[in-house]
Amino acid sequence: MISRYTREAGVRQLERAIGRVARKIALRHAEGKIEPTKVSPQDLMEYLGPQRFMPEQTRKTLPFGVATGLAWTETGGDVLYVEATLLPGSHGLTLTGQLGDVMQESVKAAQSYIWSHAEQLAIDPGLFRKHSVHVHVPAGATPKDGPSAGVTMASALASLYSKLPVRVDTAMTGEITLTGLVLPVGGVKEKILAARRAGIERVILPKDNEKDLREIPEAVSRQMQFVFAERIEDVLVAAIPQLAEVLAVARAS
Repeated sequence: MISRYTREAGVRQLERAIGRVARKIALRHAEGKIEPTKVSPQDLMEYLGPQRFMPEQTRKTLPFGVATGLAWTETGGDVLYVEATLLPGSHGLTLTGQLGDVMQESVKAAQSYIWSHAEQLAIDPGLFRKHSVHVHVPAGATPKDGPSAGVTMASALASLYSKLPVRVDTAMTGEITLTGLVLPVGGVKEKILAARRAGIERVILPKDNEKDLREIPEAVSRQMQFVFAERIEDVLVAAIPQLAEVLAVARAS
């Protein structure tokens, strides 16, 4: 009932769902069916109708240009995927998925950073001049905003331009700056719990959010791996292992 019929920070919807089940059972008793009633998970469809929410599942594979992010909503944490694709022969940036102003700014900042560090990342600068980019965040009916998807945008774009996939077992959250810093974000506990529900066991977080792990239940934290990033390069190395050697060579030179 909690996972399939309610999604909220509190318990109001849960109380209503329990009440609906209880009233239907009470009606049956009033009609003379006085035998004890046991409600199993399989019976909920009869009492509450079709399931309202499906459990979050990670994608089995991530093509290049796709990265897994974590978001905070009024109903708790959520997993979101950022998808990016190149459109040859055109220019500009197309954003879809009901992205708010702040999230749109995060996409632009991520693209500017990847473009300005193209040589360091072994990316052909001509891709930026000869192709436009379309960035989409699925679940288009749900408005999305906030700066915490910055690292996810940067990872998706780096993956797109380098044609290297992001690790499928890794989700991330963090704000970015044009100079490459990764800034702390809110809702860390809810985001990590959302990742765990979806089966993700590796999360990239801003270094300054390390203190927030104290709020995570020990049973959850023991089963997860956390990577802390101070700069975008730290995120890219953790998210796209093949870029580690590329960045190492760039730093050495």
